[in-house]
Amino acid sequence: MSDTRSTTPARSSDRGGGRTSPATFYRQVVAELRKVVYPTQQQVVTYFVVVLFFVLVMMTIVAGLDYAFGKTMFAIFG
Repeated sequence: MSDTRSTTPARSSDRGGGRTSPATFYRQVVAELRKVVYPTQQQVVTYFVVVLFFVLVMMTIVAGLDYAFGKTMFAIFG
């Protein structure tokens, strides 16, 4: 049985990796940015509060562990 795979390497233009002009690149960037769905102000505020709460909780946990391990090390090594 013969192998049907090609042994020649793919050219960059076959993979879509060819160069584009700056004008084409700019048009593609603008087209992609028009597809973006931006969050509303209420969503941004909600996300901010959630992230702030999460960070504060994690800071509290890390600070508590740091304090506990510090006290333990001072108790062990004096």
